[in-house]
Amino acid sequence: MSEPLVCVVDASVAIKLFVAEPLSDRADALFDHLAANPPGQFYVPDLLFAECANILWKHVRRFGYPSESARQDVADLSALALRTVSTADVIAEVLTIALAHDITAYDACYVALAQQLRIPLVTADEALVRKLAGTTHDVQWLGTFAIPPLP
Repeated sequence: MSEPLVCVVDASVAIKLFVAEPLSDRADALFDHLAANPPGQFYVPDLLFAECANILWKHVRRFGYPSESARQDVADLSALALRTVSTADVIAEVLTIALAHDITAYDACYVALAQQLRIPLVTADEALVRKLAGTTHDVQWLGTFAIPPLP
């Protein structure tokens, strides 16, 4: 039996399951691992749910995305087998990481969680990947992250 895929995913990746964007196909392939045997283990700070709801809100307000679709997307996101960690559990490192690398505290929540668990953070945020390149933080861009084939 193969090892499960274990990583932290951020809102820039998770939202691609619901809103068609570049790399949505890669997000789909990544999240297919949640149904693999053994299932993938995707960790997220609880912040992810509010961030995704905010992105959907923007799509409803700015682009005419149907509000009922947004509500269903939030329900579907909540139903995913994500391993949710309270931001309170990583907050001690969040400000330090944010200040050291000139990133938002929101992004630092994901970075701190990945650091705490010693697993990669997968993001579609290329600017975040660039800012953390050459540091000790394992931040992988969704576009080049090695998604293993499903068995």
